[in-house]
Amino acid sequence: MDKESAKKRIQELREKTQYYANKYYDDDNPEISDFEYDMLMVELRNLENKFPDLIDKDSLTQKVGGHVKEGFDKVEHEVPLQSLQDVFSIEELRQFDARIRKETNVEELKYSVEAKIDGLSVALEYVDGKFVRGATRGNGQIGEDVTANLKTIKNIPKELKENVNIIVRGEVFISKDDFEKMNEEQEILEEKTFANARNAAARLFKAIR
Repeated sequence: MDKESAKKRIQELREKTQYYANKYYDDDNPEISDFEYDMLMVELRNLENKFPDLIDKDSLTQKVGGHVKEGFDKVEHEVPLQSLQDVFSIEELRQFDARIRKETNVEELKYSVEAKIDGLSVALEYVDGKFVRGATRGNGQIGEDVTANLKTIKNIPKELKENVNIIVRGEVFISKDDFEKMNEEQEILEEKTFANARNAAARLFKAIR
């Protein structure tokens, strides 16, 4: 692909990924599967890597999808809440390992691997061991103050065992069984069902005000 064709395709991909990201993160109403979205992002990232002078700061390869919604107070994250990077091949995994070894200058590394919990990313702030504020990821730099919402989740400790100042990142999610039960209830009420558990959790969580 020549540079002019790449430039045109990159613009198309940026418009598509931004549209689908808005539907996923802001509207909690995805229109395509996670795999389809990931494939668009992979194509966009590969083209930008091939033509680095076409990289733009507004591309979703350079920032987090999502915006701060109206009706919530804004919270500036002390540490940016970035999006996790996907890998789709053993070679990409090896490149990740090589990059970590280079940046940390550590030869012997151990990794902890677990299944991904796909929910609404939040940051919990504790001062002197007490839960004082919680915020969504938003655009990665600025999120929404959802402290009152988070206090309704029983599993989140309101006070820690030690009087520490700490910010903890986590995910607000619902179980598969609860998700299926919710959709059954939506069908009985002849209401629109939720596309997936992540968006169901996000929509219901943000509805608590």
